Amino acid sequence: MRSIKLSKKILRAAGKANAKYRLIEDGDRVLVGLSGGKDSITLIHLLKHMQRHAPFDFEFKAVTVSYGMPQERYDALEAHCEAYGIPHEVYRTNIYDVAQDTIRQNSSFCSYFSRMRRGALYTKAKEGGYNKVALGHHLDDAAESFFMNMLYNGTMRSMAPIYKSTKGFHVIRPLLWVRERQTAAFAEENGIATIGDEACPAMKMQVKMPHARESTKAMLEEWESKFPDLFKSFKAAFSHLQPDTFMDEKYLNR
Repeated sequence: MRSIKLSKKILRAAGKANAKYRLIEDGDRVLVGLSGGKDSITLIHLLKHMQRHAPFDFEFKAVTVSYGMPQERYDALEAHCEAYGIPHEVYRTNIYDVAQDTIRQNSSFCSYFSRMRRGALYTKAKEGGYNKVALGHHLDDAAESFFMNMLYNGTMRSMAPIYKSTKGFHVIRPLLWVRERQTAAFAEENGIATIGDEACPAMKMQVKMPHARESTKAMLEEWESKFPDLFKSFKAAFSHLQPDTFMDEKYLNR
């Protein structure tokens, strides 16, 4: 088996985030959402590295939520996990069939399928007695989410590194201080074939393609070209909130 190499930048960023927020601790049972994309692939290898080197013991299992689409194949992903000793399961659902009746013509699909996939993952975690669910969101996702919420929803909201779900377990994001370009480089440098948008159910349905995220991503890329430390500032700002300086009456100091 060829060895996997994680960059020092990924290990350092993830290690600092884990130490600060205590994302994974001794005795944890972690269920990891594995789509097969560059981010979730990076995440499972990060956790495998942590298992070998962390001064505490924890277990994890990767779960891929199958939408139940025709000709949906995860053979390569299953073989990859087996080759690197990563416990993995494909969780079969009928999300695709359900969507035929519940998603409206020409409606936006991203939030719908994300919500359905997350719900299936949470169900699996609850059934398996896992106390944490790990997702592959990174710093770019957090920044994009912040601006999408502000520009399109009128809210100041981003992504937390850890929070407690209504089902009782914690949801964690171990890659939240890692950049997207670092996960892309990880997959490329290690020659790992990843699953992209071609696996999305919406590619087989007549729905409107999302524009908000792509527009926000393009906007941030333009800003970063002018301000190279932009994402360093985002990371610092997201960790140093001053809610009493905004207009929400709940936080006003009076």
